[in-house]
Amino acid sequence: MKMTQVVKPHEVQRDWVLIDAEGKTFGRILTQAATLLRGKHKPSFTPNVDCGDYVVIINAKKAVFTGVKLDAKEYFRHSGYFGSTKSTKLSDMLEHNTEKLYKIATRGMLPKTTLGRQMLKKLKIYAGSEHPHTAQLNKGN
Repeated sequence: MKMTQVVKPHEVQRDWVLIDAEGKTFGRILTQAATLLRGKHKPSFTPNVDCGDYVVIINAKKAVFTGVKLDAKEYFRHSGYFGSTKSTKLSDMLEHNTEKLYKIATRGMLPKTTLGRQMLKKLKIYAGSEHPHTAQLNKGN
């Protein structure tokens, strides 16, 4: 009988993956990123260990949104005080705070634990095509 291999945190092999968001649907990009961050694409996936890869998303502003999401979808935040609910439209967040938009959306697909926060730190987002991770990406090839 064959036993399942359980990966220890120090045994994890991490790669750097580049995702170009230009012309791709926003949600599809994020599901791909969440899968890579979680490590579910690896045969050695272990749920209680952060075995995911680093993900770099470039051209984040050029992602495609279907339907009327750009005008209709809103993101809410609340400070905890009465009447302090504030909302921001998706189009404004895409224009002014692209990195935060991607992080919020990806966080919803990851575990809401310390492990999930650790995975989210491996997500790097850039609005344009320039990024400082060329050395890490080329090292794997």
